Amino acid sequence: MTTHPSPGRTHEHDQHDHEHDHDHQHEHSTGLRGWLHDVFVPHSHDAADSIDDALEASGQGIRAVKASLVVLGLTAAAQLGIVAISGSVALLADTIHNFSDALTAVPLWIAFVLGRRAATSRYTHGYGRAEDLAGLFIVAMIALSALVAGIESVRRLADPQPLANLGWVVAAGVVGFAGNEAVAVYRIRVGRRIGSAALVADGVHARTDGFTSLAVVVGALGVWAGLPLADPVVGLLITAAIVVLLWGTARDVGRRLLDGVDPDLTLRARHALSEVPGVEAVENLRLRWTGHRLAVQATIRVAPGAAVADADVIGAAGEHAVIDALPGVGTVDLVPRAG
Repeated sequence: MTTHPSPGRTHEHDQHDHEHDHDHQHEHSTGLRGWLHDVFVPHSHDAADSIDDALEASGQGIRAVKASLVVLGLTAAAQLGIVAISGSVALLADTIHNFSDALTAVPLWIAFVLGRRAATSRYTHGYGRAEDLAGLFIVAMIALSALVAGIESVRRLADPQPLANLGWVVAAGVVGFAGNEAVAVYRIRVGRRIGSAALVADGVHARTDGFTSLAVVVGALGVWAGLPLADPVVGLLITAAIVVLLWGTARDVGRRLLDGVDPDLTLRARHALSEVPGVEAVENLRLRWTGHRLAVQATIRVAPGAAVADADVIGAAGEHAVIDALPGVGTVDLVPRAG
């Protein structure tokens, strides 16, 4: 059996269900450590606030990509002009990140458009996996940013260059932080809502660029205070921050590519099916993400000798139970078998 989410199911219902289970199923770090983890490595919660309609989810992703592309493009262009005037390596590293972050929106945009296409005889699961491949591209761009920033910082340590127009550098850092953080908040919020690990990863990328912009400000102030090596040292700190980001992002995107899901979702699916009247056992339960939609497969055991019509009714009830229990469900394939 295959089903699509019921149009009558609301986002508020999904969010309420997840919040109830999430509070009891997950443990989060508290204090400064927890805040740093949530800021730099905010996991996607496997579609904690996912909406039901696949087309609307893709539409929200496309709107997020368009808006962030414009904002980051303007931010990076402004910073590039100041780099030419000031010669700041830290600001150059930050500008490279902004341009790369803006460029990652292009394949993600293409992936969201492809994901809206119907399945074909060749691509029977549809094109949702393109979104996960876009996430892999984002990981590669983050790694490239770290490499470029690190090489340039080491070069400036070996051959220090004077900085000019430090006031403009500080202003550019503040502008860079504001632009990137606005984009990060928007991307992460939409990514969590539609269940897109790639969009969440892109948001974290922007957030790191925002904090590196603040690091640029620190480096410029250090040079202003008579510490000429402060700028390349901050460039190295930027590189370290990107490596931390790279680890968390690669983990989340790689997990999606390997069909990994939050174990809590598996427990919730099994519990929902087990509570359906007439279901005696749940076997071969499998969940996987394709883009931002969740596919569920399972064999459900019904009473021996149950009529075919009864088995069909139980199967239909199981489908609705899974849709009500999990967010972002795209398809549910249940095979009823007599016990």
